[in-house]
Parts: sequence; structure tokens; C-alpha cells
Amino acid sequence: MSRSRRSDEISQLPVHLFLVVFVILTIYPLLWVVTIAFSGQQNLAIADVPPDPTFFDRLRAVIPWPATITWSNFKSVMTDQPFARWLLNSAVVAGATTVVGVFLATTAGYAFSRFRFPGRRAGMLSFLVSQMFPGTLMLIPLYIIIVGWLGLGSSWIGLILVYTTVAIPFCVWMLKGYFDTIPLDLEESARIDGATPGQIFRHIILPLAKPAVAVTALFSFMTGWNEFIIAATFMDQESMYTAPVGLRFFVGGYSQQWGYFAAGSIIVAIPVVLLFLFLQKYLVSGLTAGAVKG
Repeated sequence: MSRSRRSDEISQLPVHLFLVVFVILTIYPLLWVVTIAFSGQQNLAIADVPPDPTFFDRLRAVIPWPATITWSNFKSVMTDQPFARWLLNSAVVAGATTVVGVFLATTAGYAFSRFRFPGRRAGMLSFLVSQMFPGTLMLIPLYIIIVGWLGLGSSWIGLILVYTTVAIPFCVWMLKGYFDTIPLDLEESARIDGATPGQIFRHIILPLAKPAVAVTALFSFMTGWNEFIIAATFMDQESMYTAPVGLRFFVGGYSQQWGYFAAGSIIVAIPVVLLFLFLQKYLVSGLTAGAVKG
């Protein structure tokens, strides 16, 4: 038995080495971002290479490890730059997009799953068709509606409306698929006991659909938190920039502040990582259950 197990381990060794190499290739750029953020410098070179470098000088230049580790870039980006204001804008927009998106997607998904009404099939198909076009195709009409007609340029409400509109079709389809997996017998039993449709939705359906709601919330939050093109187009006041838009100005044509850029990128990534860790127990079941039925 032990000889057979040792033989299996040896046979799997090339696969493990292959995976290790690709893991290193994947995390290598991320290690550079972390290194530059903690180096306290604003350039990409973390080591001085002499005119006639040795092998170890070259090796030192490609290893992502700073000469000194300091938090100065993080302190400066939060105090000397308006990055805290941009983070606040992103938090407000992403949080409101999550709340509005989850509310509209859950109610719409439940209606499409349980009720039969004129236009139901056309509505679902329109949501599906809207996902087949690139998001930038909607940029001009959205700009005309939000900025030209409604006058909501450089405002939180304008971005919240746009992000919610973009996120809802995918969320409705996923939630509708999940609601289809919940037995109708539960609702019929609750209805016999005197529960109203609203009580059934709040106290029976939503608790059972926690995995799908968690995925919907995460998708809506990431739509509002990470998006760049729409925010850069709609926001023309510096105080109203979101964090992704603000990061652009650290490495523009007149500025090469790579240390601030790396530190800001890490700060922006932290809320998404924490949200993933908090919702990870719901993610697999929510994505798979919502994907198998349409």
C-alpha cells in the first residue's frame, strides 16, 4: 500500500511542479505591487543596479522585496492626497448600488419565477439580450439620459442609477434560477396558515435564498466599487471621483507616483477581499444553484 502511494506521489510530481510555477507567475505581479507600496518610493526600481552588475545584482533587481519596509506611502496617500474622499465616494456609490440592486433583483426574480403575466417571457429575454452587448455600447445613451436629460453628472445618484441598471439583468436571471429550486409546497403551506404573499417572501423565500442573495450583493458591490470607464466619463469634478478614477491621476502624463498608486490599489482591494471572506460560504452554492435552471 505504501509503495503504491509513493508511486502515485512520484507520478503526480510533474503536475505539482507545473501548478507551483503557474502560481508563482500569477502572484509575481501582485508581489511587485505590494513591494512598491511598502518601499516608500515613487519609482518602479527597488534596487540600484551598478553599471557592471553581477548575477546577484540582477537577481536582486527582479526579486520583489523592498530595501526598507515603511508605511509612508499608505499614510501619504490617505493624508496628503484626496484619496480618503474618493474612497468615501466609492463606498457610498457601491453600498447604495448593492442595496438598490439586491432589492430590485430579489423582487423581480421572485416575480419572474412565481407569477405568470403578460410580457414575462419578453422581459426575461430582454434582460438576457442586454448581457450580450459590451457595456461601453451603452455609454453614450446613458450619458445623454443621466447627464443631458436628468442633470445628474458628477453626482452619487447618477452613478448609482447607472450601476444598478447594469447589474440588475444578471442578478435577476441568477435569482430567478435559484427561486425556481425552492419547492412551491412551502409557500402553499404558509398560505394555508394565513401568511400573506409579502410575509411568505420575507420570512420563507428570502431566508432560503441567502446564497443567491449573497452572490447578488457581492456582484452589485463589485460593479459599483471597481468600475472605471463609466465613472471617469460621468464624473468631471475632482471631489466626486471614485477611487478607481482617482488612482489614474497618480500615474498620468505629468505624474509618476507609483508608490501612491500601489498603496491605493491595495487599500481599494481590501473591502472586496473582506467581503469575499465574509460571503464565501454562500458563493459556491449560490452560483451553482442559480446557474442550472433558467
